[in-house]
Amino acid sequence: MVRAFDASRPLAPTEVDELLATACTAPSAGNTQGWHFVVLEGPEQTERFWSVSLPAHRRASFGWPGLLDAPVLICPVGDPSAYVRRYAEDDKASTGLGEDVSAWSFPYWLTDTAFATMQLLLAAEGRSLGACFFGLFGREEAVRTGLNIPAGMCPIGMVALGHPAPDPTSHRPGRSAKRPPRPAAEIVHRGGW
Repeated sequence: MVRAFDASRPLAPTEVDELLATACTAPSAGNTQGWHFVVLEGPEQTERFWSVSLPAHRRASFGWPGLLDAPVLICPVGDPSAYVRRYAEDDKASTGLGEDVSAWSFPYWLTDTAFATMQLLLAAEGRSLGACFFGLFGREEAVRTGLNIPAGMCPIGMVALGHPAPDPTSHRPGRSAKRPPRPAAEIVHRGGW
């Protein structure tokens, strides 16, 4: 994940469109494709996000100031109602999942939106662009309101995109970076748990 961007090098809108087109080819339950992407391009638009998630008075102490220079921010949003509508269609109606969001034992709109987001990140990496996914950490409602995302939609985080810049904070990795990866023997369970 890249946490410092070259603010002087914007991404071409066609490049952003191509990355998003790749993201939209992700698999989804019932081929619902129940995701949306709120795209903020340029300083005026990205400031809309930063103003509701990291007010100016808190920016001086922000650990990754280069993240604020990302020329593009994308908010992936899951749409629960898309799954209810899709599973009310004839070929899925027998599942009972088209009745209401509460019929779903698991929120596939979040999983599928995460799949599409991962494809976006991989597509950016494949073009040698910088990308970083980061969480909203309790600011979901403020972001939803600030970006005019309709009620009932589920923003899952943000993706910063752009050309990487040298990161003056790279010498001090985050606390989580010190955590060693778990060995495969603790994670992989063949034939059952």
